[in-house]
Amino acid sequence: MNLFAILFSLCFLVPVSQAKLKGTVKIDGSSTVFPITEAVAEEFAAVEPRVRVNVAVSGTGGGFKKFVSGETDINNASREIKDSELAKAKQNKIDFVKIPVAFDGITVVVHPENKWASNLTVAQLKELWSAGGKIKKWSDLNAKWPTKDIKLFGPGTDSGTFDYFKEVVVGHETAVRSDFIKSEDDNVLVRALKGEKYGLGFFGFAYYKENRDSLKALKVGGVDPNMNTIQDGSYAPLSRTVFIYVNKESIKRPELKAFLKFYLEQAAVLSAEVGYIPLQAKTYKEAIANL
Repeated sequence: MNLFAILFSLCFLVPVSQAKLKGTVKIDGSSTVFPITEAVAEEFAAVEPRVRVNVAVSGTGGGFKKFVSGETDINNASREIKDSELAKAKQNKIDFVKIPVAFDGITVVVHPENKWASNLTVAQLKELWSAGGKIKKWSDLNAKWPTKDIKLFGPGTDSGTFDYFKEVVVGHETAVRSDFIKSEDDNVLVRALKGEKYGLGFFGFAYYKENRDSLKALKVGGVDPNMNTIQDGSYAPLSRTVFIYVNKESIKRPELKAFLKFYLEQAAVLSAEVGYIPLQAKTYKEAIANL
């Protein structure tokens, strides 16, 4: 085969989209939504290798600070946008669309050597995490449990998971206690809990599922966190929907629109692969149609 024939055949092997699409998609925000978006970005790279998708993690709140200033195209969010963030977006003339991508359940986790606790009520969690609460030791929750201090681990205040947990467990009017080890990176919390026998923390279900051989999830109100209870809402009040927020101006760029369409087409499969619970198929189809 001569050189012309080889080049001619290669033209039909390379998709036209790969020859045309290029650019950068900037994403930041929630560590909870990060595994889904990262999985999508990795798969998209195989389809559109000339489009660079940068996915960072600074917590939902930290991501929104950049998003409403126009620094990013997409914000991963484990809660809905706050009024203060919305006001900042309007001030900066940032218009956006909110897209639900999966279900998640905030999971209350302890060390696997914790053989005494298997279930906590929402009322116990509230008392444990509220500022000024009297619960300091495991025995304060149950007299039969160890007289050891409970070492607490949780997301930082820029985290949507922190905001959601505070809202549904601690409440609007009560502050969260400050004497806990915090991080915007759920992997940091996972590693810390693995090394603390008397520890207790909370983060997204996917991080527990990935580490369930070395961590133990507690029931909340007698209900186990699992794919079924999170999807049907019986794991209450810690079941929730997670989102991506997309700058409408960015959608005009072909590489961003292609990535977003790919995201919604693959979200059901990839969210399940990384430990989340997919939405109904029609929800993703409606979102694609709205593009």
